[in-house]
Amino acid sequence: MTSQEQPRNPLHGLTLERMLTDLVDHYGWPELGARIPVRCFNLDPSIPSSLRFLRKTPWAREKVEQLYLYTLRQHQRAQR
Repeated sequence: MTSQEQPRNPLHGLTLERMLTDLVDHYGWPELGARIPVRCFNLDPSIPSSLRFLRKTPWAREKVEQLYLYTLRQHQRAQR
């Protein structure tokens, strides 16, 4: 699919790694683990181990995507 086929999808073209990295930069591991309580965010967190878990666990990936969209909306509102 090209970007023209998904013009209103804010996640189109973003990798899971980019979303996770942005969330960790914004919230930090402790806050991210509090918002999405999964072990890979709370016990010895790292990007590679979290990516492995998120790629195997659809419900957790969906929570990361939803938090990313929420954070993106909050950031856009703050800029107005």
